Amino acid sequence: MGGVDMVAQSDGKLYVGRFAPSPTGLLHIGSLLTALASYADAKANGGRWLVRMEDLDPPREMPGAADDILRTLEAFGFEWDGEVVYQSRRHHLYREALDYLKNAAADDTGGLKRVYPCYCSRKDWQAAATAGVDGFVYGGHCAAAGFIPPVEAKTPAWRLRVPDEEIGFEDKVVGHYAQRLARDIGDFVLLRADGFWAYQLAVVVDDAQQGITHIVRGQDLLVSTPRQIWLQRCLGYEAPVYAHLPLLVNRLGQKWSKQTLAPALDLGDKVRLLRQVMGYLGIPAAPPTDRVADLLDWSVRHWDWRQVLPEPICTE
Repeated sequence: MGGVDMVAQSDGKLYVGRFAPSPTGLLHIGSLLTALASYADAKANGGRWLVRMEDLDPPREMPGAADDILRTLEAFGFEWDGEVVYQSRRHHLYREALDYLKNAAADDTGGLKRVYPCYCSRKDWQAAATAGVDGFVYGGHCAAAGFIPPVEAKTPAWRLRVPDEEIGFEDKVVGHYAQRLARDIGDFVLLRADGFWAYQLAVVVDDAQQGITHIVRGQDLLVSTPRQIWLQRCLGYEAPVYAHLPLLVNRLGQKWSKQTLAPALDLGDKVRLLRQVMGYLGIPAAPPTDRVADLLDWSVRHWDWRQVLPEPICTE
């Protein structure tokens, strides 16, 4: 896809953004909002806009969805920089990161490693767990020094130790957001017992490897960000700038997603749909046109984070 002239940010770095869909279904109105916001912010800052296919969970993927996503982006006028990256082809990078953490000692733990194998079944550990901000909080059964695995141990998951301290950041949309990871999340999985890489590890490694400086995504992922910042610190990565967009919801207040049967984008209605999400992002109404490229150019020229409000947006 076509390149752009890049300009340096105030800290001297070039802006690199990304759009990272999962091929578990087709793009919908919420996907279009994220694509437009991430694209407009990157191009308004003279930066690069990358596309990454987050295809690490084959049982949940829809056959042909990855190709359909790319065709849909092209139909809406989006041009990405460089080659599309597929997570399914990057297992070696995730393995290298996990191996590094296996050899790294955690702070203030008497020499315990940053990661440890967890042999608990989900049913067993959740039965004794407390509720956190994103599901149950793992109680640390396998984390103690001197823990002896069961004699007939299954293949373990690998968990990252978290600190009993607040991890926070300033988001460009929602403002300050923080979690106390030990209380709110617990030690979290990097490699699942079934052999699939966890989202948290893959996204952190990919963003660092691709040089991502700015992440624009939906507020459904806000709760994951403190975990990712902690993992970035453990791996020696610098945290990017974050902006978590308002969620588009239906009349029941449910986030539009594949699970709530969000309809796929209608390629015969591109101009209206683009104008719709432009309005959600506070972009002024564009002059009459039937060209999606004109609407994208207008969005870039009029992009302003101050017009993006954090509250959910009902689309019905």
